[in-house]
Amino acid sequence: MDDKDILKTVADNIRLERLRGRLSQEKLAEMVDISTKYLNMIENRKANPTIVIVIRICKALGIDLNTIYPQ
Repeated sequence: MDDKDILKTVADNIRLERLRGRLSQEKLAEMVDISTKYLNMIENRKANPTIVIVIRICKALGIDLNTIYPQ
């Protein structure tokens, strides 16, 4: 799996879990303490978030990291 595939998987799963949780991008971004624009860029594969940001997103969504990037 190359970097683009990893980024696609993470981005798509963040969006999916956010929608499952019925959260707007604005609300999740506020919970994670990032800008809405940055979250939008993550979900649209235009930003490569650090592991710290991904973990903060997982915590805000109440999910395990394996949900975002299953092995």
